[in-house]
Amino acid sequence: QTPPGPPRYEESTAEFGFVERLLPPSRIPEPPPHPKYPTPSGWSPPAGPPPDLPYFVRRSRLHNLPVYLGQRQGRRLTALRRIHGDIWALERDLRAFLGSLGVPEVQAQVNEVTGTLRLRGHWGPEVRRWLLQSGF
Repeated sequence: QTPPGPPRYEESTAEFGFVERLLPPSRIPEPPPHPKYPTPSGWSPPAGPPPDLPYFVRRSRLHNLPVYLGQRQGRRLTALRRIHGDIWALERDLRAFLGSLGVPEVQAQVNEVTGTLRLRGHWGPEVRRWLLQSGF
């Protein structure tokens, strides 16, 4: 006796429409326009096209600024992530901005590999304000 061949099957795409409704979206949609910014949550969209600077700070997938506050060994830290381009120029400009606010010299750690800038102290509101003023 000869062994049976591979099973026969039929591929149907008619039912995929029912499955497609259940799949999550591939990306977060753009937020709808709001009558007044910042919104009650404090969110603001980027102001116009990206600025012509040697660096760029991308927003997170939920359209938020990548500024994070935390602690390490009891020390307060502010981390700025998702930096592309000349991270040293960004650090220089951010130090100048903080200096213009009367903040004494802030210790900073630059990680070129991960595109992260860490500042000693909680400077979240100031860094967010500077990013929005810069057009990010």
